[in-house]
Amino acid sequence: MEEVKTGTTTVGIVASDGVVLAAERRATMDHVIAHKRTQKVFRITDRIGMTTAGLVGDLQVLVRYLRAEAELYEMKRKTPMPVVAAATLLSNILNGTKYFPYWVALLLGGVDSRGYHLYSIDAAGGAIEDTYAATGSGSLFAYGVLEDSYKEGLRVNEAVNLAMRALRAAMKRDSASGDGMTIAVITEEGFKFLEDEEIRSRMKKMKLN
Repeated sequence: MEEVKTGTTTVGIVASDGVVLAAERRATMDHVIAHKRTQKVFRITDRIGMTTAGLVGDLQVLVRYLRAEAELYEMKRKTPMPVVAAATLLSNILNGTKYFPYWVALLLGGVDSRGYHLYSIDAAGGAIEDTYAATGSGSLFAYGVLEDSYKEGLRVNEAVNLAMRALRAAMKRDSASGDGMTIAVITEEGFKFLEDEEIRSRMKKMKLN
């Protein structure tokens, strides 16, 4: 089994005009910082993304599998895979591997004909839709910020700032979380990663440095 595990904080937020997925970049192996530029937010399609926490090898397999299945779905049906279908597929994969479990915690978010969605998916295959969620070793600190500041109807711009504040709170208290942020926004226009310069600029304006 892959030895590197992600002591992680990931965050997902549903806004009125999109979905924000975010994670810090540190990967740990016991008490060692194994990597400082770990990818934990992934584009699955132009309308679906996923954050990952857990065993790196398992996470990479799941990302590749879901990307392939989403492409096949669109080729066969001539329409993009709905978010709920992607969440159900992941749930079935995780729940069907009793003898070789995937050690993961996932957030799956995106947009389809029914609106914007976010699912929290655990290692046993449980999938719960919510308006915001966090996973990983720093999730308790992130939830403190999300519970206090999330409000119905917030816009993507506000959701990005909230995700950054939640990650920053976790990075200050959780030793397994740190080394910068990766943030993605999914709207009707598609999937987009924020540039590092924009993240630094937002952090400066919010006095999070």
